[in-house]
Amino acid sequence: MKKLFGTDGVRGKANTYPMTAEIALKLGMAAGKVFSNGKKKPIIVIGKDTRISGYMIEYAITAGLTSMGVDVLLAGPMPTPAIAHLVRSFAADAGIVISASHNPAEDNGIKFFDNNGFKLLEEKEKEIERLALSKHLDTSKVTGKQIGKAKRIDDAQGRYIEFVKGSIQSQSLKGIKIILDCANGAAYKIAPLIFQELGAEVIVLNNKPDGMNINKNAGCIHPEILISQVKKENADIGIALDGDADRVLLVDEKGEIVDGDEIIAIWTKHKVDKDMMKNKKVVSTVMSNLGFEDAMKQIGVRVVRTAVGDKYVSLKMREIDSLIGGEQSGHIIFSRYSTTGDGVISALQILKVMKKTEKKLSDLKKIMEKYPQILLGVNVKKKKPIEKMKKVKAEIDNARNILKSEGRILVRYSGTENKCRVMVEGKDAILIKNLAKNIATAIKKEVGA
Repeated sequence: MKKLFGTDGVRGKANTYPMTAEIALKLGMAAGKVFSNGKKKPIIVIGKDTRISGYMIEYAITAGLTSMGVDVLLAGPMPTPAIAHLVRSFAADAGIVISASHNPAEDNGIKFFDNNGFKLLEEKEKEIERLALSKHLDTSKVTGKQIGKAKRIDDAQGRYIEFVKGSIQSQSLKGIKIILDCANGAAYKIAPLIFQELGAEVIVLNNKPDGMNINKNAGCIHPEILISQVKKENADIGIALDGDADRVLLVDEKGEIVDGDEIIAIWTKHKVDKDMMKNKKVVSTVMSNLGFEDAMKQIGVRVVRTAVGDKYVSLKMREIDSLIGGEQSGHIIFSRYSTTGDGVISALQILKVMKKTEKKLSDLKKIMEKYPQILLGVNVKKKKPIEKMKKVKAEIDNARNILKSEGRILVRYSGTENKCRVMVEGKDAILIKNLAKNIATAIKKEVGA
């Protein structure tokens, strides 16, 4: 059998391997054994997004956990970062989120958090995977009162709302007009309440999930409607979440996108200006724009890069004691408040800066000037090592020779989809577009689906 875990948990098309009810049951059993640590009745919190397949996966994984003597707290549709918070709030032994994040509705996924609300390290994932695919999961000794129970958490929503508002000390947002796109996802109820309770005028888009419309022409992946609405309504800001609300993209009052790099840059500059950032280090990934690094150098802040994936960002942040880190795609971690990317907290932090400085978002984002960057995705039928594809490697080498020190090239396979991602960055927009197309064409000829 193929391995189960990718870069962000287990993910795939629902009801096909590995996202089947059978595998979910076995993952539940394996997780129950791994997280028990000798305890008689460990507690695990489970949340999910709004996909129709979430019911199937939730019931299967719950059955696996309870069969191993684990008590389960079911939070229902909740943002991924909410589950990370609830793990700590309930002093639980672990958390599980059933979501495929920004993927289409047909997909689903399972990701795990430890007892501190951090995503599991690879060693622990491998242990769960090994057990789930083995024949050594025995429930025969878990009988009678030892079998676990499952119950719904009545106040999960309220707990998270108050926690999130506390991240900006319940700063009033009166006078700010927000267009909020919930992507028909996990935050469709919670996010509007948070911004409304803080006094903002909120116009909500895509908050009517039907099980199959999550991320469909909505949210971070498709901000086009949000952009038009911000301009039409003369709003101060647009906020686009993804399916599980662990990432965010903003739109300024002019209708221009503000990405993760810019969010980090705005918040960091504000903290440096206020002399509230003693450890002047931020964490970003290899995808972050060179313009971000230039902007941070200008204010005396060091950028530490990691591989793509917010769990790698989180790990590096803990290593160097950084206050902020994240990805260009909008996964932003504020270490004082969250252990994983949180789209709502990220948006609130920028809204707080806007209120404190009395500046528009378009003015705040002027801190950095982005290098032109081209991102292309090529659907692939198999993930053949890049270095073993001669024509692809030749195109990459050629592009590097042309750009030299005035640009960057990154070619990698997605950890969550059957895609190869091509990123080319440089000062000449037309040049990098052509170089990216050449690389993508070579990939398509070699392994294209």
